[in-house]
Amino acid sequence: MWFVEALRHTPALAVFLTIGIGFWLGKLKFKGIALGTVTSVLIVGVIVGQLDINVGGPLKTVSFLLFLFCIGYSVGPQFFKSLRGDGLKEVIFAVVVCILIFATALGVSLWLGLNPGQAAGMMAGASTASPVVGAAEDTVRSLSGTPEVIDAMAAAIPVCYAMTYVFGTLGAVWLLGYVGPAMMGGIDKVKAMTRELEKTLSPVNSDNDPASFTACRPVAFRAYMADGEWMSEARSVAAIEEKFASSGHRITVERIKRADNGDTIYTVTPETMVYNGDIIALAGRREMMVNGYEWLGHEVAGVDILNFQVEDVDVTVAKNFKEISVHELMNQGWMTGVDIKRIVRNDTPINPLGTTVMPGDILELVGMKKCLDRAAANIGYADPRTLTTDFVFIGIGILLGGLLGAIAVKIGAVSVSLGSSGGALVSGLILGWLRSKRPVFGSIPKASLWVFNNLGLNMYIAVIGIASGPSFISSFNEVGPKIFIAGLIVTLVPLFLAILIGHKIFKFHPAVTLGCCAGARKTTAGLGAVQERLGSSVPALGYTITYAVSNTLLIILGIALVLLTSI
Repeated sequence: MWFVEALRHTPALAVFLTIGIGFWLGKLKFKGIALGTVTSVLIVGVIVGQLDINVGGPLKTVSFLLFLFCIGYSVGPQFFKSLRGDGLKEVIFAVVVCILIFATALGVSLWLGLNPGQAAGMMAGASTASPVVGAAEDTVRSLSGTPEVIDAMAAAIPVCYAMTYVFGTLGAVWLLGYVGPAMMGGIDKVKAMTRELEKTLSPVNSDNDPASFTACRPVAFRAYMADGEWMSEARSVAAIEEKFASSGHRITVERIKRADNGDTIYTVTPETMVYNGDIIALAGRREMMVNGYEWLGHEVAGVDILNFQVEDVDVTVAKNFKEISVHELMNQGWMTGVDIKRIVRNDTPINPLGTTVMPGDILELVGMKKCLDRAAANIGYADPRTLTTDFVFIGIGILLGGLLGAIAVKIGAVSVSLGSSGGALVSGLILGWLRSKRPVFGSIPKASLWVFNNLGLNMYIAVIGIASGPSFISSFNEVGPKIFIAGLIVTLVPLFLAILIGHKIFKFHPAVTLGCCAGARKTTAGLGAVQERLGSSVPALGYTITYAVSNTLLIILGIALVLLTSI
């Protein structure tokens, strides 16, 4: 058949066919639950693999290393921040849950006599920890043994992963969405407690839709005609801004359009004079712009004078920056023409009014570029919004991670190392954290990260699915029943214990307990089920830190599981 021959001649086409159909299949939902992209890509890959397509070469390794590095880069800042302060409690909880998953998987594997590949694939699927698949295969390939035995163990990883992932997802949804609330007093009690907690919090926004935005813009730009009584005589820009300041409002004059000079628009200095009938563009915090300023004049549409480019930029406050109030900061001469849109502290947005600026804070500043550059130079390090990806940073980062992973330590007769996959993850964690401290290098826009994460992982999964296709059915028949039993136990037991531990020992709020369990188990579907049942996004408060920790720790524990079951 011409189509099959084309796929065999150009294996890359088979990979993209698998990814395309897998992504489409992964979006389909039944009663609000989707199979998931990774599992769908693997299933499609196995089916395509029945055509006996050779997809050898470094594609699998390259895509997986890119994925792991970018995962580390994404969670690195949150991971290291969580190791101190209020997040430490959630870090410890995530570590406990990961150890429960690992211990259960190890015990079940020894009980059922699973080989390293079967054990790792089962743990990856039952805990919905897809990155474990690649790290485990990397480790299996490093074990001693005949090529036939090693190949068989490596081939078992995706088979066992696919067999346990579906219940790993459905079991987590059931436990977190239904059993969990019942264990903590019932759904009605948990809902009531969640509503009480919501009253003390700022809205938790988990919507990352780029097409949506808040209608309330913190910084506003408006135009006024200077024809008020106070403007019956010429006033300087400095005098007008001082008049605003006398009423406690920091509003700046950005541009001016002369009443007697046609359509010419000018930039201003403090000494620039404003005459009766001129139109001026004002900038300031929204709450300071809502008052009527009859002494100045009346507001106009100002389509032409407001048609100028402004930027917003994130500026990380330097370590040597002295703590000062926002009021003091805004009175600095180099802050002229700049407003603070928001302040982010420890990944939590706070209202800039009436607070203090501290080292490590991230200020989102708004203004014209020349003003922003001046302010950023005095505050710390600017991280401009950009579409450019620093591929030098990515390439060197993955190289350093691979070299780190190649360092092996002998423990008895076993050679232990992070492997290239573990090294890439650690490198991403460290470099992502360093960039958060000094964001002058290593830019990877969110859109690029999404592509690298999703394409990297799913290209890897597609390749192993196609490669394992011919042996998938025989492997399934060989280990099917016992792998399903093992996956059932590893899905339910650790998560059931995690809910009890979070509620009884760590004493988290019930909604936060469920969010922490979802994060520690890396189950986005579980988080969605909890939020839907409670009618609240509060559980997301416990998800971020625990997800960052488990995303790293489960990969390392997957490597450890391979090593321990190989002894």
